[in-house]
Amino acid sequence: MSTALIRNRYFDELASTPGLYWLGQNTNHIESHPAVTEAMVRSIEAGEFNAYAPPLGFEALRRAIVEDLGVAGAEALVTEGGVNALAMICRARCRPGTTFVTTDPTWKWPCLFARQQGAEVIEIPIYDPACDYRLTPAALKAHVDERTAIIYLVDPNNPLGIRYTAAEIESFAAIARDCDALLVHDCTYRDFADGHHPALHAAPEGAVVSMSFSKWLGLAGLRIGALIAAPHLFEEFARTATSVLGASVVAQRAAQAGLSVKPEWMSKVRAIDAANKVMIRDAAGLVGLDLPIFPSHGNFLVLETAGAGIRPEALVECYRRKGIMIRQGTYHTERFGDRFVKVSTSVPSAWVEKFCALLPEMVAQARTLNELPPQF
Repeated sequence: MSTALIRNRYFDELASTPGLYWLGQNTNHIESHPAVTEAMVRSIEAGEFNAYAPPLGFEALRRAIVEDLGVAGAEALVTEGGVNALAMICRARCRPGTTFVTTDPTWKWPCLFARQQGAEVIEIPIYDPACDYRLTPAALKAHVDERTAIIYLVDPNNPLGIRYTAAEIESFAAIARDCDALLVHDCTYRDFADGHHPALHAAPEGAVVSMSFSKWLGLAGLRIGALIAAPHLFEEFARTATSVLGASVVAQRAAQAGLSVKPEWMSKVRAIDAANKVMIRDAAGLVGLDLPIFPSHGNFLVLETAGAGIRPEALVECYRRKGIMIRQGTYHTERFGDRFVKVSTSVPSAWVEKFCALLPEMVAQARTLNELPPQF
């Protein structure tokens, strides 16, 4: 059987598991805000899904996205998830003879899109306390040149959860200008961070921001995101769009409703998320799992497994058998993936309580597992 089919059946089995606790994909499973649910119901009852949406997104939603990011004069292009926005950008800029520069770890799929276009992917290692688990301007400058087409920064970093300062973003923007590269700022997790600084404030003409409604608003299965850029870049990327008939109408109505209640909603979500992180930190410390970054600026935590003498994949499998999904580090990075698992925290508190209660038993069982099924 092909790897593609094995991978699909792996996730199909997870999705078909009754009552599965999704603690591995950074998705938000806190009960939706009533305004969001009502907007979707109204849209469905009105039969809006019978027609296509505008190709770039509903104008009211596009305006709300730009306003939420605080970048007057920019344009938003609504996409089928943040991943679609990133694929569009890579199609526009990556080609043989160019480089795509990012960190290691990073989010893996834009690297795939860059390689599909023939670009060389350069991953700068940051899983190191010596650099405070973050990209430094000096390290970035050492890895860019006239071939660099894209500098890709996921911030807060997935999976580490570090957040870059305004001064660091300004430095990265200056480096991108010097080598005539596009700075792509993946802001998927910005709503879980304090002091986040979108790159469009530092480089309004040379940066593009990608964002998603999957994580903060809990719309992962509806597939809706956006890219935001200056008008000339917006036009360039619109020419590479494949979603020429627009993103889901129902998803766009949910996204617009979410933006209208965002301060209230995120206050609730972040309080639950923060409490979950403390629970996990305390439980992990009792069984020898280390947290290299705490608190995380994303809705997840990295738990290092070496101190407990277990493989990440073994712990993932033990929890899967209990109806809980967590994620092995190799999903994010081949170089450092044997060090950690990642656990999502924007979930009901009861899910985290169960995860923590099972942790001693799961660690003990993981030490005995040798034969493991494929994981993705």
